[in-house]
Amino acid sequence: MGAGYVGTVSADIHLPTSGSLKDKRRELRRLVARLRNHHHCAAAEVDYQDLWQRAQVTVALVGSDASELGARLEAVSRAFHTDAAFVVVDELRDLRPVAGEPPYLGASA
Repeated sequence: MGAGYVGTVSADIHLPTSGSLKDKRRELRRLVARLRNHHHCAAAEVDYQDLWQRAQVTVALVGSDASELGARLEAVSRAFHTDAAFVVVDELRDLRPVAGEPPYLGASA
């Protein structure tokens, strides 16, 4: 029995018009909210929190079909590349099967 797939997109982005950490946070909150709402994913800034014009944002998706999940990862990538506030410097995508049975997380007897 397959346990599904996990996919991630991690984008290293440049914010050319950001003049402060406050500007950067505002744009990242907008981006993360849009990604979560439109793509039903988990999204977070994961690196460069102390830099004004740079961020790394990682998005995670899960699904039962690899091809459908691949298409969703492509849509997330397009969302990064089509936002005028950001320039994608680098991007890494990963799609992996979840191996084995999920662990039992119930109470011990």
